[in-house]
Amino acid sequence: MASAKPDPTPEQALLAPLARLAAKNPLIEALVYWENDGWPEEPAEALEAEEVTFYAEGLLEEGFHLDWRILASPAAPDVPDHIRLYLWEDGATPPPAPADLPLLARGVWPKVSA
Repeated sequence: MASAKPDPTPEQALLAPLARLAAKNPLIEALVYWENDGWPEEPAEALEAEEVTFYAEGLLEEGFHLDWRILASPAAPDVPDHIRLYLWEDGATPPPAPADLPLLARGVWPKVSA
């Protein structure tokens, strides 16, 4: 008899939508933004789809905060265009989503209790 699949960790559960998107659309990129006395206009790097969850999970384990967003283009507002990963240490607040890009999904770590 096959053993039951273990429950995902909280980090894996948070990143599951990104993993599903990467599997469905292996050409999607993730733009990585690091807070450093403010949020930069340009990303620090771009990740290929297969790298996104591995990269993010490792940083969560290191204690970094994460706000991931799946964004669409205005021309196709229901189709994922790219992912943005906002990463920071204590004390920062992630920037607002770009007003011109439809937000399809979002996840924040650590989760904030209401």
